[in-house]
This record gives sequence, structure tokens and C-alpha cells, in this order.
Amino acid sequence: MLVLVLAVLTVSYASSLRAYLQQRAHIGDLKSQIAEREASINDLEREKQRWDDPAYVKAQARARFGYLMPGEAGFEVIGVDGKPLEAQASLNDPSDVIKTVPKAWWTAAWESMELAGNPPPPGEEPADLIDGSKQ
Repeated sequence: MLVLVLAVLTVSYASSLRAYLQQRAHIGDLKSQIAEREASINDLEREKQRWDDPAYVKAQARARFGYLMPGEAGFEVIGVDGKPLEAQASLNDPSDVIKTVPKAWWTAAWESMELAGNPPPPGEEPADLIDGSKQ
């Protein structure tokens, strides 16, 4: 009788454990979908910010519609097959531009003093004679 009760309990716990593991896998899938959609939302927000930049709007108007500024002359470059060639220029995303933080003047002065006290090892010796025949 005890073995039968233990067998029933084992089967019920196994089915509960299987349901728990399936739910955890489903939660993991949902979390990955949420992360993908948040990344998509961030990309769309970044694109929206780019459209707030007048230079980007002008570039898009030029590229998509062929608009010109007053006083400019337009032309198209035609390939060998007689079809117009596509423009290769594009503007970078303003958030991707490398932003450097300027160093304080005393930092540059201190680095100069350290370099003067500990010069780097000499590199290759300069050539005594330059032979232009080898290229």
C-alpha cells in the first residue's frame, strides 16, 4: 500500500515538475521577445531623433526626391547601362559620433614632464642613404 501511495505521489510531482519547467521555458521565451521588441523600440526612437535634425531631413529630401537648394544645379551620373548610379553618401547617426572629452591643460603638462623623464626606447635608425630604385 505504501509503495502504491509513493508511486502516485511521484507521478503527480513529476507532472507538476514538467508543467513548472514548461512554464519557465515559456517565460524565458517571452523575456527574449520583450528584449527584442525593446531593442526595436529603441531603434525607432533613434530614427525619430534623426528626423529632428534639419541636416538629416535635407539629406533625405536630396536622396529620396532629388531636391536641390536654391542656386544649385542638379545632375545625374549615368552608368554604362544607361541607368542612373545611386548616391553613396549618407549621414551618420548623431548618437554614434565619437565624443571626446578634452583633457585639462595640467594633465597634458604632467604627461609631457613624465615623457621627458622617461623617454621611449629608440626605434629604428634612420636610413643613411635612400635608394629610390626599389619599390
